[in-house]
Amino acid sequence: MALLAQLNIARLAVDWEAPEFEVFREALDPVNASADMADGFVWRLQSAPGEDPELDAFEAEGWLFNLTVWQSVDQLLAFVRSPGHLAIMRRRGEWFEPGQSTTVLWWMEQGPMPTFAEAMDRLERFRKTGSTPNAFSFSERFPPPR
Repeated sequence: MALLAQLNIARLAVDWEAPEFEVFREALDPVNASADMADGFVWRLQSAPGEDPELDAFEAEGWLFNLTVWQSVDQLLAFVRSPGHLAIMRRRGEWFEPGQSTTVLWWMEQGPMPTFAEAMDRLERFRKTGSTPNAFSFSERFPPPR
């Protein structure tokens, strides 16, 4: 059975420690916990500082990185549209640079979970070619491989 990997990145418009970012910081753990409990959720990358130097460097440049795996696009969309997640996403303009957020999806086989490097490679493919079966968006989806 194929699984759906999802990468979402966003560049901070304010410093992580800035008082105006407090609402987002305080919402992050509860929103992640609700994702972890959502129907169809499989996995989320959780990396401690120092575990992945490439990811650490990326985040040090002011980027947030979210990599998850789901059983289906519909289950991921149900979470994305959930009240807790929507409440925060409606305010994203307060915290993130416009035009600096990107989401990319791809189907993967069960087995090893995707890495930061693999996810960034999928994002680069998506940026170069647009939606293909190897890297696509919510608006131009592809079915799971058979």
